[in-house]
Amino acid sequence: MARTVLGVIGGSGLYDLPGLEGAEWVTVESPWGAPSDQVRVGSVDGLTVAFLPRHGRGHRISPTGINYRANIDVMKRLGVTDLVSVSAVGSLREDLAPGTFVLVDQFIDRTVAREKSFFGDGCVAHVAFGHPVSPLLVDAVAAAAEAEGIPAVRGGTYLAMEGPQFSTKAESELYRAWGCSVIGMTNMPEAKLAREAEICYATVAMVTDFDCWHPDHDVVDVAQVVKVLHQNAHKAQALVGRLARTIPREHPACPVGSDTALEYALITRPDARDPAILAKLDAVAGRVLGR
Repeated sequence: MARTVLGVIGGSGLYDLPGLEGAEWVTVESPWGAPSDQVRVGSVDGLTVAFLPRHGRGHRISPTGINYRANIDVMKRLGVTDLVSVSAVGSLREDLAPGTFVLVDQFIDRTVAREKSFFGDGCVAHVAFGHPVSPLLVDAVAAAAEAEGIPAVRGGTYLAMEGPQFSTKAESELYRAWGCSVIGMTNMPEAKLAREAEICYATVAMVTDFDCWHPDHDVVDVAQVVKVLHQNAHKAQALVGRLARTIPREHPACPVGSDTALEYALITRPDARDPAILAKLDAVAGRVLGR
C-alpha cells in the first residue's frame, strides 16, 4: 500500500490551515497553468498534509475563474492520495440548517464554462464516475467530525451551479424537486478531475444559509453568509486536524476504484497519442502511461 498523503482544498472562509508542523507555503508548477495559490505543506503526527486555498488567499478568484485542472495536478504532484474538499454551500432542505456539515455522496453538474477533463483530442479517456466520493475517506471524515462533536449529515446530492450569481427562486425549487440537498459553485469539475487523477475525494459541504426557496430566506444575505462562514471555518479546521491525526497512514485500496480509475479508461491507441498532451499528463496519468 502507498503512504497516505492528505490533501485539503479550502473553500470560502478557509484560506489557511493552522497546526501543521514545519509548514511552509511552496510553489508547485503545473503544465495546466497556475493553481489558485501556493500550497501550504506540513505534517501532523508524521502525516504529510497539503493545503490549497481554492479561491486564493484573500479570495481573489471567482468560482468560474478557478483553474481546477492545475489545482488537482499540483495535488497529484505532491503525492496526495486522499483529498478533502471543504466547501461553503446553501441548503435546499429544511433539515439542513446553517452550520450543518453535509458529507455528500452525489453531484449534479450544472456548470457550463469550465475545463472539465485532463483528456481530450490526442489522448481520449473515459473514467467511471457513478460513485463520485471515496467511501473509506468519507468514513474517516465522519469519524473525525463525531470525535470533534461537529454535527455532520452523511449522504446527499450537491448541485453545482456556475455562479457567481445565486439562484433564482424557480431554479432553487427545481433543484429541490430533483432531490438535491445543497447547492454550491466549486465542487464540479473538481471531483471529476480528482477521479481522473486517481485521487480519493470527499466533500465536507458547510451550510452557510438556506437557498432562496425558503420563505424566510428568499434573499441570500451575504453578511449573514460571511458570519456563518467564519463559524464554520473554525469547525472545519478542527475536523481536518482530527482527520489528520486519525486517518490510516497506509492508503487502502478504494472500494469504488478511485485510485485505479485510469486502469481501463484510455481509449486512444498508444501510437496515436499526442506527445504534447502526454507530457502534460505526466503526473495525472503517469501510472498508466508509463507501462
